[in-house]
Amino acid sequence: MKNIMVCVTQQKTCDRLIRHGHELLEGQEGELFIIHVAPKDFKFMGSSEEGEALDYLYGKAIDYGANLTVVRSNNILDTLVELVEKNQITHVVLGKPGQVKKEANLISRFGEKISCQAELIIVP
Repeated sequence: MKNIMVCVTQQKTCDRLIRHGHELLEGQEGELFIIHVAPKDFKFMGSSEEGEALDYLYGKAIDYGANLTVVRSNNILDTLVELVEKNQITHVVLGKPGQVKKEANLISRFGEKISCQAELIIVP
């Protein structure tokens, strides 16, 4: 059984990550989880673009039969690790970080923390 977690931002370009996670499931038994973690002080619905992006993610979750979870946390790494454990995730799909060294370090630490439970898949 595969449980796949796709980590997304509010950008509409996340469709490729969701599609990749759905393809990994390949009709096998398991679930697809779409996860977005936002900092607690982030103005979540402060603009119409943010609201549209959340509506878009919700629509994609419905299209792919996935669970959409939006969490507020100032500790993104620990929150993602907790979600991997809670949902018995076997595969995690992330987008490749840009040139930001901090993001690459976060992904590396995340991969280390979940390595005994889940495979980390970085999509370019």
